[in-house]
Amino acid sequence: MAQSPAAQSPTAQTSRVSRQADEANDRQVHLAQLRRVELINGRAAMVGLVIGVVVEGLTGFGILHQIGLGALVDGYTACRTQYLPFCF
Repeated sequence: MAQSPAAQSPTAQTSRVSRQADEANDRQVHLAQLRRVELINGRAAMVGLVIGVVVEGLTGFGILHQIGLGALVDGYTACRTQYLPFCF
């Protein structure tokens, strides 16, 4: 049968409180690391998008063409203009 917190020894209560404090500290550290990593990830995404737009302006190829997905865009365009007989 489990003892109530009042019936536990002082060392058990101190140990439990210490574990809770450690868990709270670990959560704070994890959240701080997560914020820093997400900030870096967001900045990298913004830089990548700006570079893609600049290259598109210089070369005339869209971002999807730059990363190798141009055939999908071209196929969609062909379907939208109904040049392909198998498009719905």
